[in-house]
Amino acid sequence: MEICGEAENGREAIERVRELHPDLVLLDIVMPVMNGIEAAHEIHRISPSTKIVFFTIEDTPEAAAVARLIGADGLVPKSAAGTELIPTLKRLLENEH
Repeated sequence: MEICGEAENGREAIERVRELHPDLVLLDIVMPVMNGIEAAHEIHRISPSTKIVFFTIEDTPEAAAVARLIGADGLVPKSAAGTELIPTLKRLLENEH
């Protein structure tokens, strides 16, 4: 895996996707300027093949339901970063190739 860009908020994340065409984007649900849900919707529109994973402190059934509803490819709670983040990313990226 290679990190190709970072963004401070949802609007910047959309701009980075336009510039960099990443295979996968990690988004938080709670972000300044534009939240992750709005950003994910726009990223799906401009780059349908980009996988989206929410990496968030919002570890609730509601957050998981919203992630599924908007077509996110995964949700990893920040509390589970050490055990779930890398395996989730690898699984999604291996399915690409």
